[in-house]
Amino acid sequence: MAEAVALHKFARISSTKVRMCCRLIQGRTVQDAQNQLHFMHNRGAKFLFDVVKSAAANAEVMGATKPGALIVKSAVVESGPMYKRLFPRSRGQAAIMRTRFSHIKVILDIPEV
Repeated sequence: MAEAVALHKFARISSTKVRMCCRLIQGRTVQDAQNQLHFMHNRGAKFLFDVVKSAAANAEVMGATKPGALIVKSAVVESGPMYKRLFPRSRGQAAIMRTRFSHIKVILDIPEV
């Protein structure tokens, strides 16, 4: 079976927020996964929805004849780099503000005809 892959690198959201959604869509069809993500009240679901949509478009370019038969084989989120900035706290101290990034990867199974 062929595979279609889509990546979103340096997504400005922490990886733990997106991982909650990844576990829900693995093993589902693309249409079912998109419906699931569309109605979730989670900011990470929006990022994942766009990556699934892109992977489905990649599968169509690769020659998937039945777009309704595409299955989400895996959805992986890894932590990316981190911006570290200092901001002032009480008594002259400083605290570190960490802005986290993540890399989102979705792999779809393209069934053979």
